[in-house]
Amino acid sequence: MQKKIALVTGSSSGIGYETALLLARNGFHTCATMRNAEKSESLRKIAEKEKLPIRFVQLDVDDDDSVDRAIGEIEKELGKIDVLINNAGYGLVGGFEDLALDEIRQQFETNLFGVIRVMQRVLPGMRTRRNGIIVNISSGAGIVGFPCMSGYVSTKFALEGLSESIAHELLPFGIKVIIIEPGVIKTDFVRNSVTSIRALNESSAYFDILGKIRENLILMQEHATSPADVAKTIFDAINHREPNLRYVVGNDIAMVAEAKRNLPEAEFRKMMIQDILRDLSKDG
Repeated sequence: MQKKIALVTGSSSGIGYETALLLARNGFHTCATMRNAEKSESLRKIAEKEKLPIRFVQLDVDDDDSVDRAIGEIEKELGKIDVLINNAGYGLVGGFEDLALDEIRQQFETNLFGVIRVMQRVLPGMRTRRNGIIVNISSGAGIVGFPCMSGYVSTKFALEGLSESIAHELLPFGIKVIIIEPGVIKTDFVRNSVTSIRALNESSAYFDILGKIRENLILMQEHATSPADVAKTIFDAINHREPNLRYVVGNDIAMVAEAKRNLPEAEFRKMMIQDILRDLSKDG
């Protein structure tokens, strides 16, 4: 039986890394893609040691030519892609007033248009075969808005709407769309996040709020969900005959999402900011 071909973007670390490993260990011919090919060393060592069917491909989701070249090479060598996992992305943090328009544009370029770029390149092959699975890694930030993360949250809300819309139109062609919504995950997300240039200035009105949010995220990451758990959710979903559209991963975001559904809006908003306000009032 021919191995299914899976493409995972953003495979150099975190969720993409663990997903590429899990798929390859379970018989998928996995194409682990990343913007910087030099970051593939760790995954390469495991693949060589375990003799895993992983092909490493340089792919920058922000670049049309890079996407077309990389997927063209994969299709020529291995065949059409059966499973696409859109994981590449990063976080932009800072008060909304402090976000430069170019910083917001770049956030959307990677987190949203990068996903669109890869999907539109892969979809014709899936549609022709009337078979395929697209997994879009959203976030708990695609369910709930968080202070000082409006740029990032906006891309994830947009990704949610895009994914839900195309799920309906692709279903007649045998293509399934799955949205994964992780909470805080034990990865380098905070360290790799980009802070708006103006937000770094201590004179910013949001400087103290951003500091508290960073502190909270770092503390939460100490006991956060493992990226391997997210990878397992992805694996189980793509192997399910009738997968759900959405999968929430992590007790933290599951509780927040439930609170948003059940609490009056005013109470929920108070819950979301009470820790920050309490800490800031203590500092005052």
